[in-house]
Amino acid sequence: MTTTLSETDRLASPPAFQQVSTGRKAKNALATVLVWLSFLIAVAPLVWVLYTVIANGIKRIPYSNWWNQDFGSVLSDEVGGGVLHAIIGTLEQGLMCAIISVPLGLLVAIYLVEYGRNSRLAKVTTFMVDILSGVPSIVAALFIYALWITTLGLPRSGFAVSLALVLLMIPVVVRSSEEMLRIVPDDLREASYALGVPKWKTIMKIVLPTALSGIISGVMMALARVMGETAPLLVLVGYSAYVNWDLFYNNQASLPLLMNTERATNSMEPGSVGFDRIWGAALTLVLIIALINLIATVVSRLVAPKKK
Repeated sequence: MTTTLSETDRLASPPAFQQVSTGRKAKNALATVLVWLSFLIAVAPLVWVLYTVIANGIKRIPYSNWWNQDFGSVLSDEVGGGVLHAIIGTLEQGLMCAIISVPLGLLVAIYLVEYGRNSRLAKVTTFMVDILSGVPSIVAALFIYALWITTLGLPRSGFAVSLALVLLMIPVVVRSSEEMLRIVPDDLREASYALGVPKWKTIMKIVLPTALSGIISGVMMALARVMGETAPLLVLVGYSAYVNWDLFYNNQASLPLLMNTERATNSMEPGSVGFDRIWGAALTLVLIIALINLIATVVSRLVAPKKK
């Protein structure tokens, strides 16, 4: 007894496997090659920069006096001393900048996502954040100089540098935090509202903990950007070869400012004191930023919502 498939059965049956044509295989291979080539072109400059910094800066890094001394006890062209004063200045200025920028940027992001999505004020705020994100660092430095030093008559200091860095850091914090808050599922918010939880408590207990991992990563990215800025340092504070713990008074060194000062005062011939100091300070800054990002990665994983 033979049976034949009806028209309905033939339509319902899965289509037979069709062999991939040679043309599609060639296009897939070409796309794969182009993707890998683009990746290598993008990574090559980064690898070259890291290699150059490490190869030229590793000479001074292993010595303990590089980490626990300053340049106050040695001449500008004398071998010896360390960058403790510049490390302290960099960390203090970056920490003060983060203390001011993170709360402000996070609050602005919360308003844009949770409260004022379509309001006129939100549109104006978004426009201003976009403008601020494109402001050059020298313009931010000149603005703080005109306001803090010229108008208010306050002295040049590390704190003035932190204020200029705030203008550069806030837009990055706002944008990164805003994106992290937007990817929090609305189902979580609606479930909380359905249980009678107020909106502010929903944001504090549900939305922020869910997005906290990404927010921390965005903050660290913004901090890494501003810690390498040089223009605010040149305008708003003078260089000091000694350790200065006071962020609000007198000159204060930092790693970018140290590199610029050594470039202006010492020879840049390979093997010279100035050459070794500049590349050593550059490698030190890279290591500090890498350490901060490593800590941020660990903290992000610890605070990330656990999957059950």
